[in-house]
Amino acid sequence: MKRLANNQKILAILGLLAGAAVWGCIWYPYRLLAQAGFGGVWATIFTYSVALTVGLLLSGAVWREWRSAGWSGLILVLGSGWANFGYVLATLNGEVMRVLLLFYLAPLWTVFFAHFLLGERLNRYGSGVVGLSLSGALVMLWHADLGLPLPQNSAEWLALSAGMAFALTNVLVRSASQLSVAFKSVAIWLGTLLVSTLALPWQVDFHSLPPLSATLGGIILAIGVVLCLTSFAVQYGLTHTPANQAIVIFLFELVFAAIAAYFLVGEKMSLQEMLGALLIISASLLSGKMPATKLK
Repeated sequence: MKRLANNQKILAILGLLAGAAVWGCIWYPYRLLAQAGFGGVWATIFTYSVALTVGLLLSGAVWREWRSAGWSGLILVLGSGWANFGYVLATLNGEVMRVLLLFYLAPLWTVFFAHFLLGERLNRYGSGVVGLSLSGALVMLWHADLGLPLPQNSAEWLALSAGMAFALTNVLVRSASQLSVAFKSVAIWLGTLLVSTLALPWQVDFHSLPPLSATLGGIILAIGVVLCLTSFAVQYGLTHTPANQAIVIFLFELVFAAIAAYFLVGEKMSLQEMLGALLIISASLLSGKMPATKLK
């Protein structure tokens, strides 16, 4: 039994690491699609349609779980949909590392969602984690000539809101033990497809799409299949790993993203941004040791 539990823990960690690697680099093929004329909305619709189709073929009759999903299932669909949709658009239109660091203010939001949804009380240690996250954000975003240290463009606002949605779905995935990994994965693909479709009327090239060549079709198919397999791995990892520990493992995404952004598009961070990043990463690392105290 102990050996089985250890194997389960190892598989969960590997699943989260796989997700970190994929999400740290997947923005680049999305940029290739955007350069070919498939904007973020269309690219998300096409790739998540592939993910949903392949996933449903592998998942079986997951719709039978909707009755037991309740409101948490609906919030999981919408929250994960916005998290993935916002991530894609933010990384397409902003500086990769800045939007990812705003996305990874997730420990701050996780504390609040865990408090209200799971009844976990914020103690002094948790308060320190929250303060560290906010300090990192303030340092990274502060510009003396721009006033308040807020996100500076729509991509950064998208990243911030997507990070909030990401934290919410992580807490829900962990708490919804009655739902299978397959159902949680399908909910994510469906939610992302739904949110992207709702945003379609605001897409600039709504009435024009480039011809779907074999190369573009291959990229879309590859992204969709990778997203499908990654979702299964990540949902398994989240289901068997505490939310505050999972966010620490997800930090490896920043490593993959930093390397990819430097070598693929030549992005570099300023000293101020690096200092803010260090504070945010420190908060995420410390959140993995944050004790969970239930409210009475």
